[in-house]
Amino acid sequence: MLVIPAIDIKDGKCVRLRQGRMDDVTVFADDPVEAAARWVEAGARRLHLVDLDGAIAAEPVNAAVVGRIADAFPDLDIQIGGGIRDEEAVARYLDAGVRYVIIGTRAVNTPHFIADLCLQFPGHVIVGLDAKEGKVAIDGWSKLSRHDVIDLAQHFERDGVEAIIYTDISRDGMMQGVNVEATVKLAQAITIPVIASGGITSIDDIRALCEVADEGIVGAITGRAIYEGSLDFAEAQALADRYAQA
Repeated sequence: MLVIPAIDIKDGKCVRLRQGRMDDVTVFADDPVEAAARWVEAGARRLHLVDLDGAIAAEPVNAAVVGRIADAFPDLDIQIGGGIRDEEAVARYLDAGVRYVIIGTRAVNTPHFIADLCLQFPGHVIVGLDAKEGKVAIDGWSKLSRHDVIDLAQHFERDGVEAIIYTDISRDGMMQGVNVEATVKLAQAITIPVIASGGITSIDDIRALCEVADEGIVGAITGRAIYEGSLDFAEAQALADRYAQA
């Protein structure tokens, strides 16, 4: 299982939000490229980037910053979400060296968009499903839809997406621990990989996910915990690697 550092970009800086609220921002680095270098040097094999401004604008805003990170680390797998609403944005990111694009709100609102993307860019499309009590949230978590997270994940699996990123939004940025039970339930319902997100706080959360990784959980995205120091990234990845070798 990969431990995947998150770099959320707002106004060109590396920040973290609490529960997706744009008015609750902590700046962790003025230069996201420096933040990326920190995690790469600690052993990161994939980075999770989010264009927060892009998510609000419904189009890429910090694409230049993302491109700088991709240029600096050409051998690193990078996944990017936030404001990706059309094929042109996907093509630009892939051309810039990004490995995966993450589609969130548009995937829920316009499901056929995902099927089209998977045909045009096979192997590069991930869907991010943000959920609370089993229902999918959209529009920057401001709305709770009627869609069941498992039903949607199965639909996107049939479309050919590479993986599902599952975020329990009630826990994201709150340092309350990961929702292992809900993550496992989703992973058992589909055959494509699941990447856990939201609430990962300590090495115990990484251990808990490693113990169920065989259910199809291939990664764990962590942000605030590694920036504030409650989780040592290098230690977490080393633990995950030991589980994989056992």
